[in-house]
Amino acid sequence: MRDPYSVLGVAKNASEKDIKSAFRKLAKKYHPDTNADDPTAQARFAEISQAYEILGDKDKRGQFDRGEIDAEGKPKFAGFSGFGGGSGGGGNPFGGRAGAGGFDFRSAGGGGPQGFEFRSGGGGGEGVFSDIFEQAFGGFGGARRGSAGGGARVPTKGEDLRATLKVRLEDTVGEEKVEAIFPSGKRLAIRLPDGVENGQVIRLKGQGQPSVSGGEPGDALVTIEFAEHPRFRVEGRDLVGTVRVPLADAVLGGKVFVQTLGGRVAMNIKPWTDSGRTLRLKGKGLSTKGGGHGDLRVTVEIALPEEGDAELTALMRARRDAAGGET
Repeated sequence: MRDPYSVLGVAKNASEKDIKSAFRKLAKKYHPDTNADDPTAQARFAEISQAYEILGDKDKRGQFDRGEIDAEGKPKFAGFSGFGGGSGGGGNPFGGRAGAGGFDFRSAGGGGPQGFEFRSGGGGGEGVFSDIFEQAFGGFGGARRGSAGGGARVPTKGEDLRATLKVRLEDTVGEEKVEAIFPSGKRLAIRLPDGVENGQVIRLKGQGQPSVSGGEPGDALVTIEFAEHPRFRVEGRDLVGTVRVPLADAVLGGKVFVQTLGGRVAMNIKPWTDSGRTLRLKGKGLSTKGGGHGDLRVTVEIALPEEGDAELTALMRARRDAAGGET
């Protein structure tokens, strides 16, 4: 295998942060799941992972820099050319191939020939390599499948994406989708669920970042925020507002038009409707989780003619005079 520093494209004095960043970038670029048409991607990804197994762990990186292990994480013994250089074709100076002859070589932290212990094993070649893999990828949230299984790892899930989506009240009752834009630049068109509430978090399964270890992608988490409305305020699933009623309609009764989230609707005004009275339009509020809607409650405001009315003025004067100046 090539020098792990060259594989990750970092200098020998690179910081842990730079090494992790280089690994993440390369792993994402060459992950087999995103390079199905590239037959070399799997081998490149394996090489990148092997390099990070060495450089991503402080102790193993130190051992490599001191020449105690090679680029594949195999120990180097003083007086031998390594596992692959011994006579007899096996490469194991103690006879037979490592992992096949019943021995497992594990670093005991000594740093030289005296720093290794020999453990009897049943083959499989895991030992130190599975430990390196566990340490190197521990920062990604991975875990072993079982303590007795011998180091097999569960693929880690990709990172979640988060965004806050400001919506109009009209959007909550319409059929059109709304678009959420994430800090990464990703855009997702989503349909708001019935009964969506201010501050509610909507989870979009599998719409987050891809996994760098072959696991499931993360999720997209969208926090809903209601924009301030010029005519209504929200109380539960009801909307609250006002309606201006001409004086003649307030006295005689009539029909006025009220603006709702879905457009204008007609409302009947009974004779002698006083200012401050609350009227209710059923089903014209926000949607509910059961598929229904809350109500629209409007408070009556008597509206006098904006430019005045001579006849109305004369009438009111005559009535006051008839009452002896009292109003």
